[in-house]
Formats: sequence, C-alpha cells, structure tokens
Amino acid sequence: SAQIADLQQKLLDADNGDRAKQRWDNIATILEAKCALKYLLGELVSSKVQESKLESSFQQCKASCSDIQKKLTEEQNHIAEMETEFQNQLLLQEQHHQEKVKQSDGNLE
Repeated sequence: SAQIADLQQKLLDADNGDRAKQRWDNIATILEAKCALKYLLGELVSSKVQESKLESSFQQCKASCSDIQKKLTEEQNHIAEMETEFQNQLLLQEQHHQEKVKQSDGNLE
C-alpha cells in the first residue's frame, strides 16, 4: 500500500507539472499572454526581494563572523601573553629557589 500511495503521489505530481506546462503551451490570446507576463514579473520581483534580503543577511553574518574571528585572535594573543608571563614567573621562582638552595648548602658547610 505504501508503494501504491507513492506511485499515486508521483502521478499527481507529474499531472500537476503537465497541467502547468499545458497552461503555458495553451496561451492563445494577448490577454492570456499579458496575464502570464504579469504573473512572471510578479515572481521576478518577489525573487529579487528575497535575493536582496538573503544578501543582506549574508553580509550581516559575514560581518559577525569577522568580528568573532577578530575577538578570537585577540583572545589567543592574550592567552599567549599570559603564558609567556607565567613562564617568566616560573623561571624567576626556579631561580629564587636555586639561590635559596645554594645559600642553605653554604650555611651547612
């Protein structure tokens, strides 16, 4: 029954496509041609408006992505600076510890 329903749907879709094609093929008068042209121009305007909205949305997303990438780069630089500072502090602590060890070895002798 699922296959039958699928085939019936395919027939309906094909029939609707054929009807639309037949409508365009059966334009016989100037009035019908004007109506068809009016419809097509309306569709064109609608498509252009939608394209414009999508382009605007795309540009906003692109700008947002650029801002996020800039912030990410800034954060990565900040992390690198903090890591360098941490390494410097660690080195100073090690040097300080070595000096204390040397002093305590000298006091033991």
